[in-house]
Amino acid sequence: MQTIESLKRKIKSATDLQSVVRTMKALAAVSIRQYQRAVESLAVYNRTVESGLQIALKNREKNAFLFSGKVPQIRHLGAIIFGSDQGLCGQLNAQIVSFAVEKMDELGIDRKDRTVMAVGMRLTDYIEDTGQPIIESLTTPGSTAGITPMVQEIMMILEQWRFNLQIDHVYLFYSEYLTGASYRPFMLPLLPVDQTWLANLERQKWESRTLPIFTMDWDALFSALIREYLFVSLYRAFAESLASENASRLAAMQNAEKNIEERLTELQGQFHRQRQMTITEELLDILAGFEALAASGD
Repeated sequence: MQTIESLKRKIKSATDLQSVVRTMKALAAVSIRQYQRAVESLAVYNRTVESGLQIALKNREKNAFLFSGKVPQIRHLGAIIFGSDQGLCGQLNAQIVSFAVEKMDELGIDRKDRTVMAVGMRLTDYIEDTGQPIIESLTTPGSTAGITPMVQEIMMILEQWRFNLQIDHVYLFYSEYLTGASYRPFMLPLLPVDQTWLANLERQKWESRTLPIFTMDWDALFSALIREYLFVSLYRAFAESLASENASRLAAMQNAEKNIEERLTELQGQFHRQRQMTITEELLDILAGFEALAASGD
């Protein structure tokens, strides 16, 4: 049977752990909002890029850019999978890896024809456990300030993939934040740029009566706008993945807090019962001693 002192130590340890869990919950909630604000701000910038593409497409020369309507065959696939560097985030890494591998299998691309990059050091083991080799691993940024340098690094890597490995098809796999502590795995075809989307942009009616004009070379303008589109897509993938990581951590901490509360209730019950037993035993000892003294006096 546990002593009162041992129960006190266990209650204190559980209370300290509960305090840590509550702090981690608060940090996760704050981080989620930080990355969600980044996504919301990105929406405005994305609309600006789309407007620029819309004007460029409406003013293109007939032979400057052609919509063939044909989906090019994928011979060599590049995949960027976003996970986490930190632990205590539930099944986030396992879920996104399972989703990515399933989707790549559905595309019918053999594993030797896939070039996979992992963003998040804890992701690598999950990917390698599926038998899929990884060509490169990157760490995740610790805040929104660190996303832009990481996006620029990935864009340079994509250029190397294109020229050195002849990879023209690139897919992003990341967790999309929904609400509260919920998220879902998401796939985005990054390259080649969706021609249907571009054609729809060109056909859209301009919001005002006056169309903007530009003086720079059309090819240079279009290439610059496509680079901005890639930047927006990669930035969103980072922000959504980091928000989802913290959502998963929030859910894990909520479960941990519930378990700790149940354990504390159990320990406190044991403590009160043990204390009552000790008091009862002391009272019985006092009573026995009194009776012994009374008997000796007689």
